[in-house]
Amino acid sequence: MGFDDEWAQLRGQAAARQGTHTQLNGTGDGPSAGGPGGLGGGQDFASTPAEKKAAANTIETELEPNTKKATDWADETSKAAVGEFTEWDTGAGIKKVMETWDKQVKVLMGRLSTEKGALRGASGLFAGNDDLIKSQFSPLLKPQYGPYASGLDGL
Repeated sequence: MGFDDEWAQLRGQAAARQGTHTQLNGTGDGPSAGGPGGLGGGQDFASTPAEKKAAANTIETELEPNTKKATDWADETSKAAVGEFTEWDTGAGIKKVMETWDKQVKVLMGRLSTEKGALRGASGLFAGNDDLIKSQFSPLLKPQYGPYASGLDGL
């Protein structure tokens, strides 16, 4: 058996072992379908400016203050434990855990702040993009007033 024959045989065997295939039988029945574009619900990814504002307000009025409150409580309890175990290696371990905890809380608070700002800025960004796109098409739009409004180029 030559190289070409052996190569063809190996390729055929590999193709036969590959039992999974992707086949698109349809695109679903619209936005409420469970497939791409529908994702199981009508408007899962769409949100209004009011919904974005409400989510940002929830972050500001509930998540951030409650996270800070929980962090302060954990810090107080941990500091007390470090004080009780200063002579033991446990005290040093708790202190190390507190440092890690504080770093993680700082990252979380930063993330919450970023998400809040992104939610508040998204509506304005989308509106600005719409205005920019409209202005790019404005030379193609027929004027409402003036000599060219009739479409007869001033005639």
